[in-house]
Amino acid sequence: MGKIIAIANQKGGVGKTTTAVNLAASMAATKRKVLLIDLDPQGNATMGSGVDKYEVHATAYELLVDEKPLPEVVVKETAGGYHLIAGNSDVTAAEVRLLDVFARELRLRNALKNYRDQYDFIFIDCPPSLNMLTVNAMAAADSVLVPMQCEYYALEGLTALVDTINKLAAVVNADLKIEGILRTMYDPRNRLANDVSEQLKRHFGEKVYRAVIPRNVRLAEAPSFGTPVMYYDKSSTGAKAYLALAGEILRRADKKQPKSTPAV
Repeated sequence: MGKIIAIANQKGGVGKTTTAVNLAASMAATKRKVLLIDLDPQGNATMGSGVDKYEVHATAYELLVDEKPLPEVVVKETAGGYHLIAGNSDVTAAEVRLLDVFARELRLRNALKNYRDQYDFIFIDCPPSLNMLTVNAMAAADSVLVPMQCEYYALEGLTALVDTINKLAAVVNADLKIEGILRTMYDPRNRLANDVSEQLKRHFGEKVYRAVIPRNVRLAEAPSFGTPVMYYDKSSTGAKAYLALAGEILRRADKKQPKSTPAV
């Protein structure tokens, strides 16, 4: 059964969508079957996947509100080699429509339950706010990956997000946990970044990924070409960093698999 990871941070501008697109592409490059769900009405993950958000035949709106089966809304051809459920401004309307729906926070979980075994990983790009779309993502997810910059305000935001995750776990998804914390836009020459990084490691320990995403021009340029950075410039530090992150997530997943008992 595929693992569902919500990529979330209530603070904007932390590299959330960049992480969703490039992690999905990096996992797909390792021959894993990957689905990326764009729940952000801005549709940046859709455009960054090489899909025109204005021309898609269906979006997350049809999945959540109209309850269309996943195969009818999925885009199979993307620049990153993964499947995509697109997002655009229609997704804003989905949030409003869901307010009047029974069990509204479980719509995404129910939509995925019959299809998650078709994928190794399902990544959900969440909006940068705690709304009904984010609640749906966390109700459906096994865990939350938190991208964050190593700065003071981001540290405060992380505290609020952890509190939110704990509250949602108590109400809609008892199994929800933090998958890991990813340091993004990292500049090792910045003293504050190093100080915050050390605080993160002291407080969250192994939850902090060893892989670090640096500030990188190629990472910033790739979305304007509608492609993940590994297909824009595979030799860039940004591309190598996301491949390293994918490898680290896979190694962690392997460690958690129960070892089979040899036959007697």
